[in-house]
Amino acid sequence: MIDKLAASVEEALQGTPDGATVLIGGFGTAGIPDALIDGLIAQGARELTVVNNNAGNGEAGLAALLKAGRVRKIICSFPRQADSFVFDGLYRAGKIELELVPQGNLAERIRAAGAGIGAFFCPTGYGTELAAGRETRVIDGRHCVLEYPIHGDLALIKAECGDRWGNLTYRKAARNFGPVMAMAAKKTVATVHEVAELGTLDPEAIVTPGIFVSRVVKIDRTATQAGGFKKKEVA
Repeated sequence: MIDKLAASVEEALQGTPDGATVLIGGFGTAGIPDALIDGLIAQGARELTVVNNNAGNGEAGLAALLKAGRVRKIICSFPRQADSFVFDGLYRAGKIELELVPQGNLAERIRAAGAGIGAFFCPTGYGTELAAGRETRVIDGRHCVLEYPIHGDLALIKAECGDRWGNLTYRKAARNFGPVMAMAAKKTVATVHEVAELGTLDPEAIVTPGIFVSRVVKIDRTATQAGGFKKKEVA
């Protein structure tokens, strides 16, 4: 019997190795899997490469992971915002490496990993420092830059509802990078606020099929509070 429900965040993240590439869903603060990030901090993996649209906000969530000194490199589109002071301090001190990727390229590089695409050419970034040292080609009269997929060892996803097979639905803007990241990682862990009985989710509403999900953890909507999380047992 397939049952991907984990009793706790700790159980779901067990075995995450040092040096892992971790794809973390979210766009700004929308859809950030805070409970899983807090769980990763507690789990202890170090020297991580983190892939996210941003580089953290305030001191919670992704910023807390950076502040804990667990991240060696971050791949993102928008590393600096008004409240990205944790990343800013680490970067200026030379304590974290940054790979800056245009947002559309970031999404497509992750999607390419899940789709099994070896590489692709894209016009975005041509003629800028982002294309320095990269292979370029003229395709249909447009200058393009060679881009490679971004594969993950682990993806952390915040979903709305799921079942024991790992099928997932999302809530509004919380969907963002979650679906493509789930496809691009060797192991995908998702939090949900509701666990549906098998067969009750409308197949047309399922965004991430269970084949791309390894573990599902049910958490309270108020699970992330004051820099920590409350684990909720799954019946």
